[in-house]
Amino acid sequence: MIWDQRYAGEEYVYGRQPNDFLANMIRSLGTGGRALCLAEGEGRNAVFLAEQGYRVHAVDASAVGLAKAERLARERGVEIRTEVADLDGYRIEPGAWDLIVSVFCHLPASARRALHREVVAGLRPGGHFVLEAYTPAQLALGTGGPPDAALMMTLETLREELAGLHLERACELEREVHEGRLHNGRGAVVQLLARKP
Repeated sequence: MIWDQRYAGEEYVYGRQPNDFLANMIRSLGTGGRALCLAEGEGRNAVFLAEQGYRVHAVDASAVGLAKAERLARERGVEIRTEVADLDGYRIEPGAWDLIVSVFCHLPASARRALHREVVAGLRPGGHFVLEAYTPAQLALGTGGPPDAALMMTLETLREELAGLHLERACELEREVHEGRLHNGRGAVVQLLARKP
C-alpha cells in the first residue's frame, strides 16, 4: 500500500505540528468533547486535539501511519484512539461528534460525497467540521497533493456536499503550506469551518 510505504521511515512526512488552519480555528471552538480525525496519517492533528482536551478517534487506511500517531501521542503525554479503515464506504457514528476534522483528505468524488454525507449526519447539533484541502489550481503549483484534479475540491462542490451545515468560514485561497517534506510551498487550498444547526 502506497501510504504504508510513505509512512514507513522515522520521519513524519507531513510534520509533527498540526495543520495551520485547524490550529487557528480551534481557538474559536473551545476545548473538549469528542473529535473524529479523517485520513489522519501520522497523527499530528489528532495529537494536537488531544492536547486541547478532546477525546480523539483517528481513522486512516495505513496501520503504519497510525502506529506513528500512537507513538507521537505517547511522546506528548496524551491518549488517542486509532482505527485502520478505508474511508471509501466508512460509516460515521450518527449524531455523536463535537468536531470532525478533514485535512488534505483527497478521495475519488463518489467516495468523498458519501463521506461528507456521513460527516453531516455524524455531527451532533452545534458540532463543527473543519476541512482544508487542495483545489485543482494546486496542480500548477506542484507543492503537494494528488496529481489528479478529480481528487481535489472546490468551495462550490463542498457547499453541495455539506448541505445541512452552516458555513461559518469558507474560502478558496493561496497560502504558504509548510507541513513536513511533502507539503512545502505555495498551495491553492479550500478552507471551511462549518457548524451543524
